[in-house]
Amino acid sequence: MQWQTIWTAFALLLLAAPAVSAQSTAAHRNLRKGNEAYKEQEYSQAELQYRKSLEDKSTARAGYNLGNAIYQQGRYEEAVRRYEHAARFLEDKDAKASAFYNLGNAHMQSGELEKGIEAYKNTLRLRPDDQSAKYNLALAQRMLKQQQEKQQQQQQQQEKQEQNQQQEKDQEKQEQNQQGQSQDQDQQQSQDQEGQNQQQNQPQDQQENQENKGQQNKQGELTEAEARRLLEIIQDEELKVMEKMKKEKGKSVKRDKDW
Repeated sequence: MQWQTIWTAFALLLLAAPAVSAQSTAAHRNLRKGNEAYKEQEYSQAELQYRKSLEDKSTARAGYNLGNAIYQQGRYEEAVRRYEHAARFLEDKDAKASAFYNLGNAHMQSGELEKGIEAYKNTLRLRPDDQSAKYNLALAQRMLKQQQEKQQQQQQQQEKQEQNQQQEKDQEKQEQNQQGQSQDQDQQQSQDQEGQNQQQNQPQDQQENQENKGQQNKQGELTEAEARRLLEIIQDEELKVMEKMKKEKGKSVKRDKDW
């Protein structure tokens, strides 16, 4: 965006310069040299002459012109201080309005839109018909509105981004919880299934034990022939024992010899 130049305001101050008798000869000479250098756009040389003029005799007018030279060199914050001082001490109403106008420009160049708006309003309070001040005031207000809208959009985007990040964290946490619950359920189901398998296997094991035991008993049974043979052996042994006992009873008992 293109700004209104400060040349008009600066020229007005030059035309309204006080008589030479109000200043020392050296101060006036340096001020005049500074104005000539400024017109030639030799702003650094103009700054030097204005500073010399202030050394000889400090005046609000020389300070204002020094602010202009500094402004043209892009040192806007330093120019702000010069314009503020000039606006405070300049007695001429029109000159004070010009100081406020250039102060508004310096604030705008520094990105301080609200301060620039206030400076332009001060200009219009002193000089209501100043078209440049009206133009820059409207431009500054439009820029401030756009800046505020942009900041609001950025803030909304940041809040939305933070909200999305929080939702992602919550979603991730929920998924982790669901995964943990699923693992617990799987583990519980596995334990339940294992218990059921044990219960199902227990009767079968008992049945197998019973069958094995029955098989052992069945395997231990004697056949009919083996049983008769065993009975005969037992009877034969009994007969032998009885015959032996009879023989022992039939023997005479030997007595001791009498002496």
